Amino acid sequence: MIDKFKSTFLEEANELLGQLEETLLELETMPTDSELLNKAFRAMHTVKGSSSMFGYDAVSKFTHEVETALDRCRNGEILIDRIFIGLTLRARDHIRGLLDFENPPEELLRQGEAILGEYRAWMANIGGGKAVASGPAPKGEGEGSKARPREGANSEAQGEAEPMTWRIMFRPAPEIFKDGTKVLTLIAELVALGEASVYPHIEALPGLAAMDPELCYCSWDIILTTRAGENALRDIFIFVENRSELQISRIAKQGDEFANAKRLGEIFIERGLVSAATIGSVLEGHKRLGETLVEQKVVSSDEVASALLEQEHLKKIQERKDVAGSIRVASDKLDSLVDLVGELVTLQARLSQTASERQDSALGSISEQFERLISQLRDNTMSIRMLPIGSTFNKFRRVVRDLSLELGKEVELQTEGAETELDKTVIERLSDPLVHIIRNSLDHGIESPDLRREKGKPVPGVIRLSARHSGAYVLIQVSDDGKGLDAEAIRQKGIERGLIVQGQELSDNELFQLIFAPGFSTARVITTVSGRGVGMDVVRREIDGLGGSVHLESAAGAGMTVTLKIPLTLAIIEGLLVKVAGDFYVIPLSSVDGCIEIAKEDLDQLGERRIFSFRNEFVPFVSLRRFFDSVGQGPSISQIVIAQALDSRVGFVVDQVIGDYQTVIKPLGRMFKSVEGISGATILGDGTVALILDVNRLSQVVQHESKVRTAARSGVA
Repeated sequence: MIDKFKSTFLEEANELLGQLEETLLELETMPTDSELLNKAFRAMHTVKGSSSMFGYDAVSKFTHEVETALDRCRNGEILIDRIFIGLTLRARDHIRGLLDFENPPEELLRQGEAILGEYRAWMANIGGGKAVASGPAPKGEGEGSKARPREGANSEAQGEAEPMTWRIMFRPAPEIFKDGTKVLTLIAELVALGEASVYPHIEALPGLAAMDPELCYCSWDIILTTRAGENALRDIFIFVENRSELQISRIAKQGDEFANAKRLGEIFIERGLVSAATIGSVLEGHKRLGETLVEQKVVSSDEVASALLEQEHLKKIQERKDVAGSIRVASDKLDSLVDLVGELVTLQARLSQTASERQDSALGSISEQFERLISQLRDNTMSIRMLPIGSTFNKFRRVVRDLSLELGKEVELQTEGAETELDKTVIERLSDPLVHIIRNSLDHGIESPDLRREKGKPVPGVIRLSARHSGAYVLIQVSDDGKGLDAEAIRQKGIERGLIVQGQELSDNELFQLIFAPGFSTARVITTVSGRGVGMDVVRREIDGLGGSVHLESAAGAGMTVTLKIPLTLAIIEGLLVKVAGDFYVIPLSSVDGCIEIAKEDLDQLGERRIFSFRNEFVPFVSLRRFFDSVGQGPSISQIVIAQALDSRVGFVVDQVIGDYQTVIKPLGRMFKSVEGISGATILGDGTVALILDVNRLSQVVQHESKVRTAARSGVA
């Protein structure tokens, strides 16, 4: 039993040390902020008390002395400076190391004594200083103190914003379907931003005989509780707002006293359906307000139902706030849950196929209900695994601080979109690539302070780290305001390493891709930070492994931007199921732009060019029959699936497009890891295996072949 509690202590201690690091980095920029200082002290105090309780005496003894130094700062006896922050960060790292041992080795204990010796020397040297601005902090632990907003707080605070509840009234134009707009997709995208209650108004729906299937007769009221702002909500409707009636209004903020006490009459008044005088006259009677207003034809029964839904939503949100907000669950249990949901998705596909083959209406009805439930279960399970990327962003503040000190540069890290959520497995694998990109920006991008002065730039360099959702992907950008990539230096290094030949014409974007080659580095001197060519190749390898892509932009003297396009999850995706010569393949639906038919004679006529026109753009294509060496002749009419990959379109010629398919991703075995163009597999309803295409890798192959053919025709190859 004690081991179970000890495991919980270690988890909580590591969380506290993570929070301590964030607090210290903020305190470095705002050394007179007593709230931050109290927060750091509380974290250290909690670790000290808990470690003593569970027998980690070395941690308790070491932490006590660090806590004493923090307490002297709280009392205004000592000024906080960069040296103190550096020492406390090292102390925090040492505590994390001590937590790995119940009886730490002597070497580790000596390292702790050395850190404490530096603390004592620091306090002896500047102990006479007074922290005038901070003043004495209260002696109490301050758990009940309320944090106030701080000017200049880092943009990571966006992720800590309290949830707002919004009322969205969406009345689309009747003709909205005629331009291909999928209204339910818009509502689903809105619902994905938080917790929503949706009420569809169907009172305008005519009888079946009078119904025009190309017209929209419905409108929707959505009550949404989310951390996203109003602009994020309006962005969803950006392409239909001019053809629809859209009202977005904030109705409650988390913690508002009125949120759970709002009456039905107040909701009607807010919506502009009735006046306060009308409500007053109706309340003089003894019937329920909603019933009376419907009888008097002041409001419709639909409007009453919608208002009741809003009232219930606000109550539910408030009740949830009053109850404990979260529980701690082991990640392996979540992984097991996702695996089980994946098996259910496969079973549901089998049931749907059986119902279709037997043409049994009763079985078909059960299959449809089961599919709806599985879809909700899948979405809820996947949302449990979603974590804000801000936890990863915060780690890089320490990386930037330590590395800028080592390189003698002044660099500020700015973050945006810390609340953007990703699957936890994706977040875990993103850490290394982002570290390499940031180190590259610091070492190669940001100039020295003297050089920045000469160029007229602000001395502190800036690295911006941002994240935002883009459909089924998340876009993560790392940009700096440094010198940018040196195209000529990259060209010379590429020639020297045999990656390109002298005189070969390459665009800047093609040149920039060379930095992802293993062992590639333009650094003239090997340092502890760079020069060995290890780094950016890791970025490409990891992002490719995630099914994502990397894009570079650079302007000489103005800096560089690296954009990572990452799928939201690696467990279950929506796919497009296609068939080639009796084999099944899945193309991620988020990458698909469209499908077109092409006759065999037209396909043969394109011949070696392998380029066709799509939406006024020339698009290269690859025949999957040819790529996978499938046997037999193709059909008289094939399909070309156009997909978006590596910032360009590419076509895949298939025999047949079967349709959408919920794809449970199964990893390939070790024997098939190196198969080009395949990223995984899935099991269909009848037990058949379908391979999942690696769209980005196939696109690279297609583009390379296209360049080779172009060079051959021009006599350059």
